[in-house]
Amino acid sequence: MDDRDELLTLYEQMAVIRRTEKAAHDLFLSGLVKGTTHLAAGHEAIAVGASAALRPDDYVFATYRGHHHAMARGATPEECLAELMQRATGLCGAKGGSMHLTKADAFMLGSYAIVGAHLPMAVGAAWSARLRGSGQLAVAFFGDGATNIGAFHEALNLAAVWKLPVLFVCENNLYMEYTPIADVTAVARPAADRAPAYGIPGEVVDGNDVLAVKEAVARLAERARAGDGPALLEAETYRHFGHSRADPATYRPAEEVERWLKHDPLDLARGRLVELGVDEATVTAADERARDAVQQAVEAAKNAPPPDPGDVFTDVWADGGAAWRT
Repeated sequence: MDDRDELLTLYEQMAVIRRTEKAAHDLFLSGLVKGTTHLAAGHEAIAVGASAALRPDDYVFATYRGHHHAMARGATPEECLAELMQRATGLCGAKGGSMHLTKADAFMLGSYAIVGAHLPMAVGAAWSARLRGSGQLAVAFFGDGATNIGAFHEALNLAAVWKLPVLFVCENNLYMEYTPIADVTAVARPAADRAPAYGIPGEVVDGNDVLAVKEAVARLAERARAGDGPALLEAETYRHFGHSRADPATYRPAEEVERWLKHDPLDLARGRLVELGVDEATVTAADERARDAVQQAVEAAKNAPPPDPGDVFTDVWADGGAAWRT
């Protein structure tokens, strides 16, 4: 696959994710998605670029804003939308919803609603890989707000002490829910500037440039697999929506929003494709395939059956006992 074909594939993946999230937004407004959603529109290049640099059996951990990671690791638009609409065909059988998309058979080990809670879990997965000699890498994606959580510092410290094959990727979209991260953090780079305190590399990358993300993750992943320990990558990005469906994001300055929307990851990739000599018709065809795939997924999810009430106690640790330990 040459550079143009690779970038076109990554572009189409991002287009599918963007359209799936737009569908989720519209389905929420129509009452078919209950509760709320935390959309990652604007973050697509981080999930797609990172996944392209990873092995299929590398472990991935994400936050409640994790639709893009589930799809980057192989979840289909239909599986994700059906999960959001509480259908039996959903990715988690209607038991996870928007905030807990998980695709364990692709080593995407969950989206976590508790901020920072999955970082020590990724360290544990990396420790397991080390013990088994599997060559696997664990990657924890988290928001800038998690950098002020104790679990972030505990996870970095232990990973550094044991030189584990784990990569910490901060999706810095400038806001921890509604508060600018810069207002409550003593350093300019909330993630990368903390890495030296634990003796590990801390790098910053344009999180809207899918190829830059891929290159950075590939390089740091190779280092970790070679036994050189963990690294931290801070990917600068911006969410197009508010923190959640209930947030109109009016606290963000209009000029800031305008500036970041001009730095859209899909627009950047599309411009790069044109620079590489890919004609507009080819790129438009990729957009149309993404549109058709998501439209079909929406209809399939709408028509899927509800879950069987008899399945409510499956996949549940039922007795609370300790027999599983032996």
